[in-house]
Amino acid sequence: MNENEQKIIASVVHEVKEKLKDQESGHDWFHVLRVWNNARLMAKGEEVDLFVVELAAILHDIADWKFYDGDESVGPKAARLIMESHHVDSSVIEHVCEVIATMSYKGAGVPTSMRTKEGEVVQDADRLDALGAIGIARAFSYGGHKNRVMYDPAHLPVLHQDKYAYISNKGSTINHFYEKLLLLKDRMNTQTGKQVAEERHLFMQKYLEQFYQEWNGTQ
Repeated sequence: MNENEQKIIASVVHEVKEKLKDQESGHDWFHVLRVWNNARLMAKGEEVDLFVVELAAILHDIADWKFYDGDESVGPKAARLIMESHHVDSSVIEHVCEVIATMSYKGAGVPTSMRTKEGEVVQDADRLDALGAIGIARAFSYGGHKNRVMYDPAHLPVLHQDKYAYISNKGSTINHFYEKLLLLKDRMNTQTGKQVAEERHLFMQKYLEQFYQEWNGTQ
């Protein structure tokens, strides 16, 4: 990136940190920071426009559709206003907004392929933060935020076939592992993302084994 782009990134970071300071912990500034770091790591092995990658990573949760009744236009609109205020080139704005609008997981039966390599990198970066130790912590944090039970053996996971079924789901946090988290490993785009996801996936499987042993009083 050139010097002007670096200055824009610094200014956007400052604004996003301020806007997300009161967000619940699963979608706060520290989540954005981890996604940003993941994206920069994976971008090293890909031919991408790093300015687009970094802006999309930093702005991807500025207005998460899950908190706006599934309205996917809110996030791109908010990101656009920020980028326009920092005089980002219009072609970059369009690319970043496209990435933000199409990157989210929307149910097991909903395809979410990305059109560009930049989109693939940012999508992988976001999904990695839903896996492993951090992913487990975020799942329970979000479950608590939504007043969901931790686990209910009487209610089995559902592989949702459309976005509205997915966002209206009120199942347990443990069900969320099967409805999303454990499915992400096979949806990664980049080689680096696939490698990191594999390790984090195994960690979550081990966690679930321990969880069930403790739940059933066998350990």
